[in-house]
Parts: sequence; structure tokens; C-alpha cells
Amino acid sequence: MAHVKRIVAPESWGIGRKVSKYVTAPAPGPHNAGALPIGVWMRDKMGFARNMKEIKQILHDRQVIVNGAVCTDPHIGLGVFDIISFPRLGKHYIMLLDKSGRFASSEVTADAAQVRLCKVNNKTVLPGGRIQLNLLYGANLIAENTYRPKDSIILTLGVDGQPRFEIRDHFPYAVGNVAMVVGGQHSGRVARIRSVIPVPGSVPNRVSLEDLQNGEVFETIEPYIFMVGKDEPALDIWGITV
Repeated sequence: MAHVKRIVAPESWGIGRKVSKYVTAPAPGPHNAGALPIGVWMRDKMGFARNMKEIKQILHDRQVIVNGAVCTDPHIGLGVFDIISFPRLGKHYIMLLDKSGRFASSEVTADAAQVRLCKVNNKTVLPGGRIQLNLLYGANLIAENTYRPKDSIILTLGVDGQPRFEIRDHFPYAVGNVAMVVGGQHSGRVARIRSVIPVPGSVPNRVSLEDLQNGEVFETIEPYIFMVGKDEPALDIWGITV
């Protein structure tokens, strides 16, 4: 499916509904069906081009880097904490969610664009006892058995001669550490985990958090939790303030 009707596009895209009838659909990839296609982000959100023909020319010229790899497909979906770089322009951006749960991008420095925050989805034991971390956005890497599912790690993206997928920091999923909510009515909030509330059955566990800005206590579910720090949020790496 190359296109979807704008009227039924996800609310998180934050695009105009009556500009035209159709809009580019995301291709299968590292994120779910709610991912924002990079062509739509470049045209509708950032204004880098007037139409999809110009977007395709920019991508065909290999001018866009997503998470350290060249992107040539306008259908590739963008998700939270993805890093998009335009080397010829010297511009770099990180994808986030605003308080309304819509995708928003923030410009970051060239140094900040060399690393990415990733969530550990699960682990696999390979032959020989090696541990493979399976990340939420589809990548895998071999690591020590000190990381657990729902933890976050900071990885290098292999730009400017750096090794690719080298772990630079680790934020455990634990009470007292800092997380960002990336779904539901509390999207975009940065808060400290107060407790994890087990829920019987297949329903996700609930998490109680305390907002770092106003001290408000609220709850969300585990799949919406994305660890961003230990005692303090580490988002200042990307120039993001709480």
C-alpha cells in the first residue's frame, strides 16, 4: 500500500487532513504502522520540498542519513528518538513526541547526532552462550549479560569513523530511574518511576511515575515507558530540557 487517505492517517502524524485526499504510507520497517514516513516529515512537517517528486530526488541523491544509514525510500517510517541528518546542510534532528502525542522534531548538534537512544526489547542466547540484545526498532547486537528487557542503551551510529553499535551508556528499567512516556494520554512527559504495579494475565503491568516538572503522580502502562536516565534525565545529550 503506497498511500493512505489523509482523513484516516494517525493523529500522531500531525498533518493537514484536507490538503489533499491521499498521503504517503509507511513501509514495513523498524517501527509499527503508526511511524511517520520520512517523505511526509520532510515535506509536510519541515518544508524541505514542495512535493514528493522533489523529496524523491533529495533521497535519490543520498543526502539523508537516518540512524547512521543512507535513506533512499520516502516510505521509511520514523519513530521516537530516531536521528535524521543532512550532511550537506550540516543539519541534524531527533524525533520526539509532544504533549499531545504528535511527532515533533528538535534540531541537535553534530556530536549529539552520533549516538542514539535505544530500548532493549528482549534477549536471545546464541550458540556458545553469547547474549544477543534485540532492540525495539529491529537491530540486534552482541553484548554482556548485564542488560535486561525494557532497559535503554545509548549506541554509536558509526558516523565520522566511530564504530557502529558500540554501547556508550545504560539506563536500567528500575524504580527511581527516569523515563519518558511515549504513548497514551501522558505522551512526552519525563518522570521518575515510583513503582511497578503487576497486573495478572496478559494485560501490561502498570507503572506509577512522578512528573519531574510539577511533581504530579500519574500512571501508564509498561509498553509506553522508555528509560532516559538514572538519577537525572540524560536528554541534555541531544539538547533536550525537561
